[in-house]
Amino acid sequence: MYHRRDILRHLSFGTGAVLLHPLLNQVRAQAAGQPAPPRFVFILEGNGLPWQQITPAAIQRSNQQEQRTETVDLSLEAMELPQSLQPVAAFKKKMTIVNGLSGRVAGGGHSNDFGALGIFNAGGVANGSGNPAGETVDVALGKHLGGIHPHIGLGMIENPSQAVVYNCSAWDKGKPMPTICDPDAAYRNLFGVVAEGNASKRFRAQVNVLDFLRDDLFQLQKEVAGPEQEKLESHLGAYEAMRDRQSRLNEIKHTLREHAPVVHDKYSSKVETDRLDAQFDIAAAALSGGLTNVVTIASGVGSPYFGVTFTGLGIHYDKHGIGHMGSYNGWSWDEMAVMIRGFHFELIARLLNKLATIPEGNGTMLDNTTVIYMSDAAEAHHSRCFEWPILMIGDAGGRLRAGRYVEYPYWGNKGHRELGSLFATLLHVVGDARLFFGMRDPMLAANARSDGPLPELMADRR
Repeated sequence: MYHRRDILRHLSFGTGAVLLHPLLNQVRAQAAGQPAPPRFVFILEGNGLPWQQITPAAIQRSNQQEQRTETVDLSLEAMELPQSLQPVAAFKKKMTIVNGLSGRVAGGGHSNDFGALGIFNAGGVANGSGNPAGETVDVALGKHLGGIHPHIGLGMIENPSQAVVYNCSAWDKGKPMPTICDPDAAYRNLFGVVAEGNASKRFRAQVNVLDFLRDDLFQLQKEVAGPEQEKLESHLGAYEAMRDRQSRLNEIKHTLREHAPVVHDKYSSKVETDRLDAQFDIAAAALSGGLTNVVTIASGVGSPYFGVTFTGLGIHYDKHGIGHMGSYNGWSWDEMAVMIRGFHFELIARLLNKLATIPEGNGTMLDNTTVIYMSDAAEAHHSRCFEWPILMIGDAGGRLRAGRYVEYPYWGNKGHRELGSLFATLLHVVGDARLFFGMRDPMLAANARSDGPLPELMADRR
């Protein structure tokens, strides 16, 4: 009798072979007891992130920024999270809120474009997102982790007819990576491009990836058992979620549909919230199916895309106007900003809950996944990048500390740290021991500069 690991080693498939290959490799790895790789999901939202919207009220910060001279490292356990973060409150033990990091070299303004993830000045102007001066951290992580797609960029902008933009991720200097903004194109490119010849035509003629893979999946399900079978079924659940292409916005409490038409297919919807919702579905399937270990989801990110309007939330007022402290329908600018941010965190919570259902090793895929939420415009609509608030959920398989509030001294004070140090911390998790990521701030004096990973975030307290 063959051991199931031997069966898995020699198993082959037909038309879905390439698409099922990474999924099969994950099942094989679990059968062999190999550790799962860390995974990263970057969520970028345009128009700035005021630190107050992700900071517990229990944290008292001085209004005199220059007086912030101490490093703060506190447990989040007993703290009430702000309204924006209530959708992810169940993940507080996996959460890390980081304030005080700077990224002055990126430039500031409405958007730092590629500089947000690259820590350099991309030179963006009003009608374009500039040029990357080097690789961005999401792509750098993907290069180390590998996969059919080292990095996948998904996004949402106001214009539903523009399928691809180049706004925040880069492979290297002068080599921007695409952000696919059309969910239907993303679906077919990611799950259909791996099919060839007649198989490709058959995939494109079908809406559901499960239909395309039916025969091969039936064979695989007969050959695996125990924990491998359980994981396979969980992965298939992620594909199954894309079978129902109906908008699920009615399940999201912040969504108001009184003026919007009924959406029958959120993948081709013109409503911004529908399309962002669909992109989170695609991200979950790409991660769970092993197509990638790094996904970036960009919501209204980069120049000139920061003026997106969230009509699906009943807010018929663009984010540019909100950033200029405008009001609409009795809502103040900050109330609308919190509503929009809360919608993003509902989508993040759904993604995390999906990953929590997929067995991996002695836990789930959630245990090995870290979500990094930030804005491409740092701390404000017209940012100056003296501070770049960050929220992380996940501990990269125990490699990072979590359940913490960490705040660094203000720019220029002793002990201050830059965003490039946080990105270096993430790279240390995957074995890249560079001391800093991106460009250092030349205006910082020696006592306000430090290389290497942030010790407050490392599980081994380096």
